[in-house]
Amino acid sequence: MKKLGILSAVCFLLASFVTLSNATQKIISFDYSITNKQNGEKDIQSIEGKIVRELKIINAIVAEFPDYVKDATIYKISGVTNVEEDTYLNWLKSEAKSFADINIPSMKEMMTGIEIANEEVPVSIPSNKNPKEEQNGEIPWGIARVKAESAWNTTQGEGVKVAIVDTGATFSHPDLAANYAGGYNAINPELAPTDDHGHGTHVAGTIAAIKDGKGVVGVAPKASLYGVKVLDGAGGGSYSSIIAGIEWCVDNGINVINMSLGGRYSIESFHAAVKVATEKGITIVCAAGNDSGPVNYPAKYAETIGVSASNSSDALAYFSSRGPEIDFIAPGYNVYSTAKDGTYTTMSGTSMSCPHVAGLAALAVSLGNNTPEAVKTSLTNAAVDIGLEVNLQGAGMIEAGKIK
Repeated sequence: MKKLGILSAVCFLLASFVTLSNATQKIISFDYSITNKQNGEKDIQSIEGKIVRELKIINAIVAEFPDYVKDATIYKISGVTNVEEDTYLNWLKSEAKSFADINIPSMKEMMTGIEIANEEVPVSIPSNKNPKEEQNGEIPWGIARVKAESAWNTTQGEGVKVAIVDTGATFSHPDLAANYAGGYNAINPELAPTDDHGHGTHVAGTIAAIKDGKGVVGVAPKASLYGVKVLDGAGGGSYSSIIAGIEWCVDNGINVINMSLGGRYSIESFHAAVKVATEKGITIVCAAGNDSGPVNYPAKYAETIGVSASNSSDALAYFSSRGPEIDFIAPGYNVYSTAKDGTYTTMSGTSMSCPHVAGLAALAVSLGNNTPEAVKTSLTNAAVDIGLEVNLQGAGMIEAGKIK
């Protein structure tokens, strides 16, 4: 009898473990007429849901359910308009597994200057090349290519708030500390938005590393930087973490968001958050992707600015995604910038081209372009055709001195 009791207890514990391990996180959106979701929260709990967080920006609740609770049951809750799985994805990793998986450009594209190489490319890759070879003092080749220096007598991005929605950032870095103005950790709000990956720190330097004659300088060296950590040390994160990061940006008056992240799939909740942010006046600049195929999300959304990547010869980098959603092209190959350990490193990817355009957007905002539409128009008027098809370069390469 005693053995039977022990066996029952073990079975109970195993069942509990299975239930927990098979839990699914959902984003539950409510009708906007429902401003008090207390009843909704109670209803969620009544069907074994555990409230994880609220996403006020889209009038939604994130909750965890045992896998046997089906969406049809959740939809029975009063006011629920949408139920979506809150998937955890690696937003910094290419899904191309081999060269055979990469979309080979057409002969016409190759003739217009696309660089092709037989290798896999994640969103950002380190390089063994000496970055100083193409650098003029503290000005990396990409900063020089967009002619950032030609704008600095007029503006250096003063007063503009730029958020790096990414892996966080090491804002104690000597080239970033002076411009660091705050941040938020959407994964764990009780912790600082520390970069345990390195990606966000590299992006931050391209946008607004200070001009001090040492290290590197960013496109907008006097812009205010905000680190919004939505991805973990592996480059992964849930849709809800990214949405929470966007919500923080809206609540804190951010002018420009840099999102050097992407995935092949979208959910309505993610798009809804992007729409709200742009309606609130935030310009969102996004990396196109690195699988040499179609543009990824969120760069694919009409509300965002999608950026492809070039090399130092003005060819499309072989890894860069392409398509009608591309708005601009910017340097993304062998980009030298700040590293999380306080030094500097070289990386490649549309993750690296994106912050060039985010920095240029900061310059546009500082000149009085206060809406996403005005910023995009200003940047379009400052862009130069570099001889590629529109699906590869959009309006072209932006030159900072032409921004009005």
